[in-house]
Amino acid sequence: MAEISINIPEPNVKQKIFLADQHRHVAYGGARGGGKSWAVRVKAILLCLSWAGLKVLIVRKTYKELTNNHIVPLQQMLPPDVARYNKTDKVFTFTNGSTIWFGYCNNDGDLDQYQGAEYDVIFFDEATQLQESWIKKINLAVRQPNGLPKRTYYTCNPGGASHNYIKRLFIDRKYEDAEIPENYSFTQALVTDNKVLMEMSPEYKAELEALPPKLRKAWLEGDWDVYEGQFFEDFVDRSEYYSERTWTHVIDPFEIPDGWKIYRSFDWGYNKPFSCGWWAVDYEGIAYRILELYGCTKTPNEGLKWTPPKVFSEIARIEQEHRWLKGKHIIGIADPAIWNAETGKSIAEVAADHGVFFTKGDHERIAGWMQVHYRLAFDENGFPMMYVFSNCKAFIRTIPLLQYDEHKPEDLDTDGEDHCADEVRYFCMSRPITPRIAAKPDDYATNPLNVFLDIPKEDIMAVQNRPRMQIISGGKE
Repeated sequence: MAEISINIPEPNVKQKIFLADQHRHVAYGGARGGGKSWAVRVKAILLCLSWAGLKVLIVRKTYKELTNNHIVPLQQMLPPDVARYNKTDKVFTFTNGSTIWFGYCNNDGDLDQYQGAEYDVIFFDEATQLQESWIKKINLAVRQPNGLPKRTYYTCNPGGASHNYIKRLFIDRKYEDAEIPENYSFTQALVTDNKVLMEMSPEYKAELEALPPKLRKAWLEGDWDVYEGQFFEDFVDRSEYYSERTWTHVIDPFEIPDGWKIYRSFDWGYNKPFSCGWWAVDYEGIAYRILELYGCTKTPNEGLKWTPPKVFSEIARIEQEHRWLKGKHIIGIADPAIWNAETGKSIAEVAADHGVFFTKGDHERIAGWMQVHYRLAFDENGFPMMYVFSNCKAFIRTIPLLQYDEHKPEDLDTDGEDHCADEVRYFCMSRPITPRIAAKPDDYATNPLNVFLDIPKEDIMAVQNRPRMQIISGGKE
């Protein structure tokens, strides 16, 4: 066989680690300018040259990104005697029979192209731009019945639709039952690791340093704990404050006093999840999300496809049996769309048949989101107007993932898993409050007027905490 010659520049140290990594799931990146796309192209080439008949798929969010970041550069890198590109089929075919295919996924409908497809290796380039459910479904295509390696590669930056998913797997290394920790590997790559870019564009690092703080920490430093674009960046889950109930929205459950009002908020879904949340409101108007019923499969943003009778029979059962709800007058608020009766009996009428009653929620989106923000805001002592019991897992999981709409900066991106958010919006609009000056957990340390600056934080909180709400002990749910 004739010797194959491809001009590939020397990779940097971090790229070498990525190229040599043979774990089942390999992630690379964590900041802007780390040479991620180049590493994807080179790794794909090396795999195809090493394994005859290998089938590789490179995925990005849009076909334009695929063209600019991979197809055109690969055409420049691969001579015709190594691999030829078929524009019609969008595939590079190597002389040894290996192939590199290209796929995009910008919405649920784009998943159809992967049904029945089989690949040996998949690259998710800029993986955090894709929905978690998309990544999981496309990953099912890694199943070629041959002896060739089966791997998935992810390049990623902090932020985006699947930020929490990628962070959980590769940064926090927290795994679910079917996920084997030894299968996952992550290589952090910063712009300073990319010596070629530093030499060719030395101003790029300075541009990253000039970004707003959140973007700078994410894109320059590769900080996965903060990123730009979160719609509810004011939502805080800090377990160290659960017992104090200050500077956190998530708290430990407690027994609900008999005199507190109980509300139920609801957002309908079939193919997508439905969301039902129960709220207890104390005498000061502070709302506590105490229970929820979320109609989602193990795949994020995939509905259980329960019929309305099944949904409302389950809601009725919970309200008849749960000690916090049994015998209580429950005020229901729901998406006005459930009163649509164009195709027969409305969903609201089905709910009423099961003894589950609603009033029409206010569907105004911008005003509704502002009401949610008003309730999430902390006062100077660290108390919000909304708490979430730690057993409300769907709310805690989905709310931090929601992003701003690129075209409507005051609204959230409806492609996200926004069902909990929608029913919370209906609830908040049913009990609107006025805004207040919001404080942050660390404001006490930066406020020059703070007379407690030289006092330990624990003592500050002891002095500042006023008897604003009744602290009730009780069993956890």
